[in-house]
Amino acid sequence: MRLLVIGGSVFLGRAFVQEALRRGWEVTTFNRGRTQADPDGVQVVRGDREDAADLARLAGSGPWDAVVDVCGYVPRVVGASVAALAGSASAYLFISSVNARPGWPAEPVNENSPRHDGSPLAGPDDGDYGMLKVGCSMAVEQGFPGRALILEPGLVVGPHDRVRRTTWWLRRAAEGGRMIAPGTPDRGMQLIDARDIAAFGLDRIEAQDSGTYLVTGPQANTTWGDFLAACVAETGGRAELVWVGDDILIEHEVGIWTELPLWAPARRDSAAACEVDTAKARAAGLRCRPVEESVHDTAAWLLGPGGLDEAFAAYRAVGDIETLTPERERTLIAAADARSA
Repeated sequence: MRLLVIGGSVFLGRAFVQEALRRGWEVTTFNRGRTQADPDGVQVVRGDREDAADLARLAGSGPWDAVVDVCGYVPRVVGASVAALAGSASAYLFISSVNARPGWPAEPVNENSPRHDGSPLAGPDDGDYGMLKVGCSMAVEQGFPGRALILEPGLVVGPHDRVRRTTWWLRRAAEGGRMIAPGTPDRGMQLIDARDIAAFGLDRIEAQDSGTYLVTGPQANTTWGDFLAACVAETGGRAELVWVGDDILIEHEVGIWTELPLWAPARRDSAAACEVDTAKARAAGLRCRPVEESVHDTAAWLLGPGGLDEAFAAYRAVGDIETLTPERERTLIAAADARSA
């Protein structure tokens, strides 16, 4: 199998590249070379997907059995890539998001749940993240009719995570001391390792499959208590968990998903954050490793040579959102102490 990965040097794209290489596939990556080095063993084509000449040069490097596009966010940009590669690849796998479903996270969703309205011609200012992801998916479906695979991941974790999810909690646990723990220890989570998404996606490519799959872990495949206990154990056990209830976090306007990564309160607008139905993907072969294994492997990478720099030094996010500061953490813990006194 010959595979082209648009991106391919970080996190989910890197997981696709490494899994394809493990299977003995020939892998080409296409990126600007500005983030970090590509994995060893790939053919690298440098270029910008927004440059027509670069896309034409890329298309001439084919053909491929499939394209995997992990870094498409603007529909008309994805559409240009699709048009350039339509004659050079047999299939196109696009990484969308559970955010494509407007019902999430307030209500349970599956593949039959409505998608946002979107346009394959939309520009970067023509909608929010979920709407733009839908427009990107539409561009792929139109350009590769019957040959498009759309994966809509939930909350993704694992080694090489640069989105400050498990990495943030591991780094905080490594610092030790009284450490904030949001909500309650028995609240279920629904997480998936990037490597499991990659394995599933490549399996579907091999099967010449098409269509849309929601891909995340089984519902309640861990709890906040077990997840944070694993983070503490993997970093030497120096942190003491202090549980701070949703009511206090809401009162102090803690940013959902961002200030405390992976956290959303158990309230109406996020009540079903961990109720994504993955029955279709599981029936097609999706298998998810235990979350504790993901935490272990992430800690081994993060605390090894260069891990912290890779995870945090070059972090970029929409709006440059910051996670919880130490001062704010102390304030929240003090509020919880006062509430329980």
